[in-house]
Amino acid sequence: MTSPAPRTRAGILLLTIGYAVLALVAVLVCVDATSLYLSQKKLDALADAAALAGADGFALTADDGAATAALTGDAVRAQAAALVADVGTGARLVSADTPDGLSARVRVAQTWHPPVVTIFVPDGYLLEATATSRTALR
Repeated sequence: MTSPAPRTRAGILLLTIGYAVLALVAVLVCVDATSLYLSQKKLDALADAAALAGADGFALTADDGAATAALTGDAVRAQAAALVADVGTGARLVSADTPDGLSARVRVAQTWHPPVVTIFVPDGYLLEATATSRTALR
């Protein structure tokens, strides 16, 4: 058997290098996409927890022997801000309010930075999550 011509070997080498670079780019983009997905899920969980904490900021009143719970915007904001500050993941509380006096609506945001910076993935992408929770008492 004879060895392939030098020109054929150079073509095979270029194709191999090209496919290796393409595979490396695909792996790096997948790593960044996975990191983005996990960061969004963590932010969603933080928004859920902050809304649940905000729903606990109700004022209990008793009128004619019946107890009612009413949420106030300040109480929701205070409870949600305390939880977001305690978690300390770099997320910030954007808004926390009560639209109807029974529900707490919380919005949090965080800037995501990819673990591997490439030309295909932007650096410093803003993530946001919104969650709503109702108070157990009415």
